[in-house]
Amino acid sequence: MADGIFAGLRVIDCASWIAGPAAATILSDFGAEVIKIEPPGAGDPWRGRVFAAAPDKGIDYWWELTSRNKKSLAIDLKHREGLRVLHRLIGTADVFITNFPPPVRERLQIAAADLLAINPRLVYGSITAYGEAGAEAHRTGFDATAYWARTGLMDMVRDGTKTEPVRSMPGMGDHPTATGLYAAIVTALYRREKTGKGGVAQTSLLQNGLWANGCYVQNRLFGEHVPYRPPRIDTPSALANHYRCKDGRWFLMALHNEARQLAAFLKAIDREDLAQDPRFHTQPQRRAHHKELTAILDEVFAKRDLHEWRPILEKAGVTFGPVCTVDEAGDDEQSRTIGALVPFADGSGLTVSSPFHVDGAAKVAPMRAPQVVGQHSEMVLRDAGYSADDIAKLKKLGVLQN
Repeated sequence: MADGIFAGLRVIDCASWIAGPAAATILSDFGAEVIKIEPPGAGDPWRGRVFAAAPDKGIDYWWELTSRNKKSLAIDLKHREGLRVLHRLIGTADVFITNFPPPVRERLQIAAADLLAINPRLVYGSITAYGEAGAEAHRTGFDATAYWARTGLMDMVRDGTKTEPVRSMPGMGDHPTATGLYAAIVTALYRREKTGKGGVAQTSLLQNGLWANGCYVQNRLFGEHVPYRPPRIDTPSALANHYRCKDGRWFLMALHNEARQLAAFLKAIDREDLAQDPRFHTQPQRRAHHKELTAILDEVFAKRDLHEWRPILEKAGVTFGPVCTVDEAGDDEQSRTIGALVPFADGSGLTVSSPFHVDGAAKVAPMRAPQVVGQHSEMVLRDAGYSADDIAKLKKLGVLQN
């Protein structure tokens, strides 16, 4: 991958599951060489998740998403010779990424102090569940526990304590956290350009979850009570609510500039009479009678299908969005146009691209993820200067898998 902003940047992905590896994926999208370290045998535990893989199609969907463009090197870091291989690679690396718990890093001798002693220019990308200080620094966690449950997000997306908390989607906190780690790494690379020195760039699932829930958490930090989000019928503004159409499809409307938008909206839905209704004449009155207005709009929108309402609302300048299914999200023409969904280089399908672009810097065409553990082991070691005899010895010792 000779093209891209990060062409020539070598990244060692020594992480597992999603958030850490996904940060390396973003770097690879912009041309970085990423060497994925996997343990011999089953490899990264993210491979072949029962609910993600499609054995009948030979596709491991989630693995393809977070491991595209990478070279798989399967070495046993618990073996002295395996660690020696990693340390040799560190000498020419720019970025090292890990999400291993701190005690494991110490035991394997891959903690920041170990690797920065070998290469002071290295940017050590570290991701943890709860941060790297305090009583919980060594606790393990997933995005569902540390990002979603711990930070108030899981609690606040329901309408009260009588409603059960809602489970998060797979990777829902991991992917935003990966973007946060990417930002930390790039910031550290910028500092290295100025000082010549690398260092630790770190983030946590907890910190990113608090950032995602920042509006409500900030309210609480100023001492304000934060109520649960009300049921739909109790939403303070009927003009910023979701409605069901005749065909059962929902859309979410966000008409916040009522002074400018209300007249065109009422004309579009053929209810200009509501502007003269004393209950809805001013914004405070509309808020006071939001239940009545919601009920009226329920009746209005139930008269047409979603595909009929869309051009009507668009013409009226109403900000709205259909509540799409995953099928629709994966077949969205706008998402393809803006490069959010992009084809694999071999034409074997589409993948979800990293969520930003840089003017004049095209992303590389995504390559399929390593299909087998250690698929590129020999290639990586040859590039690092290992001879055929050296590689054979490592295999014999059980350190290397290819």
